[in-house]
Amino acid sequence: MSEDRDDGDPSPTDRDANDALITHPDAVDRKFDWRGWALVGAIFVAFVAVPGIIYLYPHAPSIVGLSFWDTYLVLPMIPAVILGLLAVWATTRP
Repeated sequence: MSEDRDDGDPSPTDRDANDALITHPDAVDRKFDWRGWALVGAIFVAFVAVPGIIYLYPHAPSIVGLSFWDTYLVLPMIPAVILGLLAVWATTRP
C-alpha cells in the first residue's frame, strides 16, 4: 500500500530550474568586481587606517571631545560595524 504525500511542498522536479535557492554555487558566474574592491577597501580602513590614526595621533580625538574610552573602544567599532554590513551586502547577491 503506497501512501500519497501531500504536504504542500513541490517536488524538486516541479521547481523552477532558475531558482537561486537550488542553484549550485559553482554554477553561478560570480566575479571579483567593484563589490569585492569595496570590501577590500573597508578591510583596509578597519584594520590599518583607523588603528594607525589612533596610534599616530592619540590626542587628536580628544580635540573633538572624545574621551580615552571613546577613542580606544568606540572609534574602532564604527568601521568594524560598517565592514560587517558591507561584507553581508557584498556576499549575499544573486
